[in-house]
Amino acid sequence: MRSKTANKFLSLITFLKHPRVPKELRYFYRDTYECELTQLKYISKDYLERKEYKEISFNGEFAPELQFVLPFAYWHYKNGTLKSTRAAKYTKELYFFSPDHVESFDNRTNEGNYNFEMPRILYSQDYNMSKWKAVPLKEHYSNDIYKYDKPILIIANRYNMEWDGPPISFYSLEQLDYMITNLKKDYTIIYNRPRPEHITEDNSQIYDLKEFDWLQREHPEVLLMEDLYKENKGNANNFNHLQLMVYANANYFVSVHGGTAALASYFGGVNLIISKKGPEHHFKCYQKLYPKLSGAHILHAKTDNEVISYIEKYYIKK
Repeated sequence: MRSKTANKFLSLITFLKHPRVPKELRYFYRDTYECELTQLKYISKDYLERKEYKEISFNGEFAPELQFVLPFAYWHYKNGTLKSTRAAKYTKELYFFSPDHVESFDNRTNEGNYNFEMPRILYSQDYNMSKWKAVPLKEHYSNDIYKYDKPILIIANRYNMEWDGPPISFYSLEQLDYMITNLKKDYTIIYNRPRPEHITEDNSQIYDLKEFDWLQREHPEVLLMEDLYKENKGNANNFNHLQLMVYANANYFVSVHGGTAALASYFGGVNLIISKKGPEHHFKCYQKLYPKLSGAHILHAKTDNEVISYIEKYYIKK
């Protein structure tokens, strides 16, 4: 936790350098400076001594873990300085490279996001991070088990509380019907919306979209990720592990704002993200950060109509 004096100093620097930034976003700029200053004390250990010393611990939300923490840990691994990692349940497979990974946390917390030991946290005006390296999840988890006659298209949906209110960014039954009807001829469609028991919960309440019975009735050819987990032909250790195995064999994704979109962006190909609001828009996360995760082509749709336009342009076979 930074001192009040340091907080005031960084706030002043932020105001002087970015006077036109909306007040409600200014503290993200300030936090970036805090992260950069924190890293200065490790210059000798990271670049001169180069011994295994770094103990990385994170219990924040899934999206920032994928955006900043996992690539930070991988950089230390490749640098020869990673000693251990600690994170939430069901993360061992994400940190496959860690010499000592412990699943220490049963829940993810918003407070855990503000870990200034990371190269960045949440949103930033600068994603040019020196201690950040893309993690080759696709290469590591590619397999011969989850392969089909047609290319895999994963629709990764979400229907959660957002900013203490109702869901904002998600794919409705009408949108799902449009996508599946127009794409099922050319793709093996796998639908993924994890149940609460499959993931480590955070402060976001999950609602019922009532799409699973609807999919079975209207589009029985669509495969459900949860059914693949029940079959578990790949002997996955948990639902997250299964997702990594299935995603690794796909090049087409349709996803939603948050951790859902961040995970899909790790596997190359093309990823259409619906995000109707959020600081990500101001900080251009989808243009500057998400493509770094794997070189994926990221399409950011701000409206339902833009989703349809992108589907027609990039997914429907001519």
